[in-house]
Amino acid sequence: MKLVLTTMNAKFIHSSLALRYLEKCCRPWCTNILVKEYTINNSLLTILADIFSERPDVLGIAAYIWNIEASLALANLVRKVLPDTVIVLGGPEATYSAIEILRTNDAIDYIIIGEGEETLAKLLADLAIGQPVDAEVGLAWRSGDEIIARDPAVVDVLDNIPFPYEDIEMANLKDKIIYYESSRGCPFSCQYCLSSATSGVRFFNLDRVLKDLAFFIRHGVRQVKFVDRTFNAKPEHYLPILRFLAKAKCKTNFHFEIAADLLDDEVVAFLQDVPVGRFQFEIGVQSTQQAALKAINRSNNWSLIVKNVSSIRAAENIHLHLDLIAGLPYESYWQFGQSFNDVYDLRPHMLQLGFLKLLKGTGIRSCAAEHDYVYMDTAPYEVLANKYISYAEVRQLKIMEAIVDKTYNSGRLTATLKWLIDGYDGDAFRFFHDLSVMWEEQSLYMVAHSTKALYSYLDDFCKRFEPNRSEGCRDVMKFDALENEGGAVRPDFLPWNGDAWSKEKNDFWRDHVRVSKYLPQYSFTTWRDIKKRYHIEVFNWNIPKYLSSRELVAEKTPVLFSYEGTELVYQVIAGRDFWTEEI
Repeated sequence: MKLVLTTMNAKFIHSSLALRYLEKCCRPWCTNILVKEYTINNSLLTILADIFSERPDVLGIAAYIWNIEASLALANLVRKVLPDTVIVLGGPEATYSAIEILRTNDAIDYIIIGEGEETLAKLLADLAIGQPVDAEVGLAWRSGDEIIARDPAVVDVLDNIPFPYEDIEMANLKDKIIYYESSRGCPFSCQYCLSSATSGVRFFNLDRVLKDLAFFIRHGVRQVKFVDRTFNAKPEHYLPILRFLAKAKCKTNFHFEIAADLLDDEVVAFLQDVPVGRFQFEIGVQSTQQAALKAINRSNNWSLIVKNVSSIRAAENIHLHLDLIAGLPYESYWQFGQSFNDVYDLRPHMLQLGFLKLLKGTGIRSCAAEHDYVYMDTAPYEVLANKYISYAEVRQLKIMEAIVDKTYNSGRLTATLKWLIDGYDGDAFRFFHDLSVMWEEQSLYMVAHSTKALYSYLDDFCKRFEPNRSEGCRDVMKFDALENEGGAVRPDFLPWNGDAWSKEKNDFWRDHVRVSKYLPQYSFTTWRDIKKRYHIEVFNWNIPKYLSSRELVAEKTPVLFSYEGTELVYQVIAGRDFWTEEI
């Protein structure tokens, strides 16, 4: 028997953990197994041709919200050209629509319901010996005119599932994100999440987890993304993992979804000293409005979240990604704005604006009528409106999401955003709202934008909404342009020094004593080399002082930017080391 396991990932850099689990679990019953991963950008005819070339006896397709429609279309195409192939559908989108799918899609023979490792293995065993298929849990199928659907399967002992990765395949995964889990389930019951459909958390054995992680470290994996719903649910499980990874000699980044308010002072103190870039935390705040949180059965200790996130952020060694969800019950547009401001004030490295999806099998979908939800009938079932927020407002947030991603999340415009939002008395949401209004008026949401164009749009915005501060805004933009991307992006409209201060700059570079105060390893080589490695720009305001203290001083300020290392370093040059005469 030949088995092909396939899915369409959302992006090329993604890899499928589920397929690898299934492949390892099915080996005792099927020695000829191929894993075929595609993306949603591949054409169905290309995928069909590749699958046809293998002529599998059984085809397993993993279906998710991003690929369910394409998965069903693929199954129908395969049935046309390989009529004898048994087609099995699995994944979250199959689990909660099993009867409906079997009723409306003749191409599908079986549907795996719930966790599929043990169920698919048993199904293959029955098919291999020609035994009539039956199952107590985890499977849906047709029996004559009847559709039989069992309860979802749950793997009781996770350690029975083999480690999904092998040495031989790691070279092919070097440019992809590696997914891994150390537990299944979630201690919370958030009504928008599929984890609420099951209760409790199950853990892999800690010794096994540490051994698995050593495998990734040995292979020099770029990033390992844990898919545990709440990684830090159990201190005696997660803390030894973090300590093990913190001590490892590697460049691998490990991404975890955590609940910040479950961290205690000991853990937060420990996190201050982990190697830079070793950990990445995704923290689902979702909302700071109590009515919304209560409606989704979620409890956030906001004061503790603020305390712990602020401490971790101050250490500058862990990338923090904080999430919000728009469209929750009882949260209006401007109430969402308050949640946005609360999270923005924590200065995460990434602020993700998500939009509520009424997933099949979730509690929030079952009470959609209560809140007048209007949402997509097909995947991803995203909310369009409810009685608290209109579609026009959801659309505005969509535009805002793209702007936040291009500006704040890109890290390119830190100083400029600070300047502009200070002009709004710190109300970041109102600033982004006004910017999104301008974005919409000019139809900027319809096209792609270069980095230089972003500077131009923000300059236009400042001249329109903060005209008295536009000159200072351009000075701040100069600073951002020089601080990012090696200073390679320098919009022409900004007030660059040009030939101004040329004598002072040349005198500075020729004076080894002066330069060595700022660059101890400096030695003059050629002017071309100097230009490549360093840049001095004189600002009309002391921008570094403004960024560190919010105090804005109008004074000519020479700043030295060094592009030698992996990270940019900038320093204010003292006036006595730069000016040849009083200014």
